Amino acid sequence: MSRFSCVASPFSHSRTVFFKVGARQKRAKRVVPVFLPFSGCPMQCVFCAQDKQTGSSAPAPIPAILEDAEARLSVMPSCSESGSRELAFYGGTFTALPAEKRSVCLDFLRRMQDADLITHARCSTRPDALSPAILAELKQYDITLIELGIQSFDSEALRTSRRGYDGELALDACRRIVDAGFELGIQLLPGMPGTSPDIFLQDVETALSLSPSCLRFYPCLVPDGTVLARWFREGRYQPWSLDDTVRTLGDALHRAWKKDVPVIRLAVAPEPLFDAAVLAGPRHPALGALIQAEALLLSAREAVFELGLPPQALLLPQRCQGYIYGDRGALKTRWADLGLGPERLYFMDMDVAELRG
Repeated sequence: MSRFSCVASPFSHSRTVFFKVGARQKRAKRVVPVFLPFSGCPMQCVFCAQDKQTGSSAPAPIPAILEDAEARLSVMPSCSESGSRELAFYGGTFTALPAEKRSVCLDFLRRMQDADLITHARCSTRPDALSPAILAELKQYDITLIELGIQSFDSEALRTSRRGYDGELALDACRRIVDAGFELGIQLLPGMPGTSPDIFLQDVETALSLSPSCLRFYPCLVPDGTVLARWFREGRYQPWSLDDTVRTLGDALHRAWKKDVPVIRLAVAPEPLFDAAVLAGPRHPALGALIQAEALLLSAREAVFELGLPPQALLLPQRCQGYIYGDRGALKTRWADLGLGPERLYFMDMDVAELRG
């Protein structure tokens, strides 16, 4: 494999196909997360272990959580000095918090905005916890992005997983967020009970049709202490294999790349307490890289088909070099089958891939 610092090529070519491989990661707004595990949730979902995911077996009261966030913010330079910074209310169901608790959180946000310590804010919630009054309240406090834990748009899968709403309501919630002038984030849960790879890929197509600002994919795992763990032990639930997960999410990521929709999460973030509780499921320390490698290969295969000629060279953004061959070179044969051995791959300072024939 070769590296060049410019797009100039040492070989001639007669045809070129360009394709997207995900946007370059710009210096994103720094995010200050405020985790509110289980807060506002109408029930504990069959697969949910937010207490373990947040690293705390006993969630703290909201005032203590906000006090910790203020302590973290107080030692940071002002946004005028250092650039944009985003407060993110994660976990739980923010818009289903009792009004007085939600007001405490939003008043905290306003104080941080007034102190020039926060410029943007987002929250995560459920599609059945959005009223016109709630949306107006969030708009008043300058929340710009609402992430919906949709999990799936398939009504049967939602029923099986006891989510408490159907696919039509999930679609309607997404549209109402966009119509109200918010950015939309959509969280999907591939492998949740009642889904299949085909259902998940249809969910992805539905999500992309809504023009979201971002997607998150959280492959379903089996944490101990959940209903899902009991179903797993009883043989009523079987998680997706690692191979199925990589293949299916690679396809999903490839589709998102083509639509210029960023997928900002491809796996559950590592957390020792949570990892120790996982009984089964597609857990791998480099799962995100494996999925990106699959998506890159699928994108290149599509470009080779479009090229219609034997490929002479593939120019890729430098960021692709770290994951192109997957786990221990597992994808080298598939790349060679496309006519793209290491001698035809070039990594350069560019954003869009370029296949030359």
